[in-house]
Amino acid sequence: MSWLATLAGYVAPLFLVLSPVFSYSDQAISMYRNKSSAGFSLDIPLIMLVASMLRIFYYPGARFDIALLIQSFLMIAVQLVVLKIALDHRPPPTSKGGEAATPFAGAHEHGIFEKPRPYGFWQWRSPKPYWQFLLYLFIILTLGELVLAPFRSLYPAYSSLIGYVGLSIEAMLPLPQIFANARSRSCKGFRVSVLASWLLGDSMKMFWFFTSSTEIPWAFKICGLFQAGCDSFLGIQYLMYGNGEAAAKGHFAPTWPGSQHRPMVKRTGSDLGPSTLRTAIISEKDS
Repeated sequence: MSWLATLAGYVAPLFLVLSPVFSYSDQAISMYRNKSSAGFSLDIPLIMLVASMLRIFYYPGARFDIALLIQSFLMIAVQLVVLKIALDHRPPPTSKGGEAATPFAGAHEHGIFEKPRPYGFWQWRSPKPYWQFLLYLFIILTLGELVLAPFRSLYPAYSSLIGYVGLSIEAMLPLPQIFANARSRSCKGFRVSVLASWLLGDSMKMFWFFTSSTEIPWAFKICGLFQAGCDSFLGIQYLMYGNGEAAAKGHFAPTWPGSQHRPMVKRTGSDLGPSTLRTAIISEKDS
C-alpha cells in the first residue's frame, strides 16, 4: 500500500496542476466552434475564479502543498478564457437555449434561486461588469492581505476564514449545472469530458489528500468530499437525461421534485419553416 501512496504523491499533484486544462479546454473549444455557450452555466467560471483567488490569498497563512497553489494560478488563466468565450457566444434570452445560458436557470422556476439576484449579479447582459467585479475582488483581497498581515494575532483567523470560504465556494461548483440539468431534463451543452475529468480528479484528489505526507489542511478534505458527492450526482444525471434524445422523441422525461410533467419536443428554428411550424403546433394541440 505504501508504494501506491508514493505513486499517488507524484501522479496526483501533477494531475491536479494540469486539471484546469484537461477539464475546460474541450468545453471552451466546443463553445468557440459552435458559436454558442447554451447549456453551459456562467456560474462555473464565477465559482472557480473566486475560489482560486481566495485560495491564492489563503496560501501565505496556510502554506499548503505547492501543487495546489500552482493549480490555482493555472485555473484562473483557464477560467478567464472560458468566461470570455462564454460571454462572446451567449444566446439571446429568448432564443432556444437562452435560458440555459442564464446562471442557475435550472432553479429559477421552482427553486431556492427563483428570486432575482441583487443588482442582477452575474446575470448582466454586458460583458464589462463581469471583468469589473473580478478586478475589484482582486483589489480588495490584496488590500486585506497588506493591511492584516502585520497583525499576527488577527491574521491567522483572517487567513483561515478566506480559506474556508474559498474552498466552500469551490465545493459548490457542480450545483449550477445540477440545477440547470434538472430544469431542462437534459445534459445537452455540458461536455462529458468535463464530467469525466471531474470524477477522475475527485478520485485522485481524495486518495492524495488522505495519504499525502505533505501539509493538506482539513478544509481541503472536507470540501473535497462534498464536491466529490456532487460530481457523482452529476454522473447520475447524465445517465438519466443524456443529451435529451429520449425527451426529443416525445417521451416524458424523469420528474424533478417541484417540476411538472411535460413532454419535451426537440425542434430548432432552422428545422421548421412557417408551414411546418404551424403543422407542428396544431399536432401538439391535438395530442
